[in-house]
Amino acid sequence: MEHFLIVTNDGKDADGRVTAKVKQLLTDAGKTCVLCEKDGDKKIIREKIPEKIDCAVVIGGDGSLIEVARFLHGRNIPVLGINMGTLGYLTEVEVNHIEDAFAQILEGDYTLEDRMMLEGTLQDGRKDISLNDIVVSRKTEIRLIHFRIYVNGELLNTYEADGVIISTPTGSTAYNLSAGGPIVEPTASMIVITPICPHALNTSSIVLSAEDEIVIEIAEGRHDAVEEAMVAFDGADTLPLVTGDRVTIRRAGASTRLMRLSRISFLEMLRRKMKGN
Repeated sequence: MEHFLIVTNDGKDADGRVTAKVKQLLTDAGKTCVLCEKDGDKKIIREKIPEKIDCAVVIGGDGSLIEVARFLHGRNIPVLGINMGTLGYLTEVEVNHIEDAFAQILEGDYTLEDRMMLEGTLQDGRKDISLNDIVVSRKTEIRLIHFRIYVNGELLNTYEADGVIISTPTGSTAYNLSAGGPIVEPTASMIVITPICPHALNTSSIVLSAEDEIVIEIAEGRHDAVEEAMVAFDGADTLPLVTGDRVTIRRAGASTRLMRLSRISFLEMLRRKMKGN
């Protein structure tokens, strides 16, 4: 690897100390290193991302890594996360191990791990992608929404709930877990449906094949009222929905490629992250 892009969460590395350290390690090794350009709102400027990148180094938390993964979707560029957040399920390197981590990378001692993504499409053709999850939920008022879920054209169930989470294996330890959904081995290929606070006693998560197509339809409210909802992609980009609108969700054509340095298994990592929680 010769060409590196560094993307920094400015709120996490406010003084730029970690960013400068990473850049110095790479340039001292003779590598090309570019800092990602952002606009006035601290958002990545897509047009400024170089064409020639061998690896993207993300300094921040899991949210920062997910943001970069979405921007690099389809480019097959490995992403390495330096954890300056809390749990850090996706970010691989802790700040106090940066020197050892980059020595390992420069020696070629790493593996690449593909993570499936989801694509959601609205009836008008608008679409977006997610690494963690696609969530359909109420828009504003604190009340249940009514929706129907179809799988491969067949009605699965009709729900009254705060919303529904359609999660990848990677996202199973995020909102899905908080909503009572199952933890899934992150390199698996499957889709998890988890209702959010359903108005029922026996509504559990459902695990589907990664090749299944899911359609979520916003149904009528009580007394045929028009429901207002929204769909969120990885908790970032949102689009409004109303009664009659449908979101079609399927496996995305490309995946996110994470760089892995640790030999620790997923189960051991999970035990460490969740210890005491």
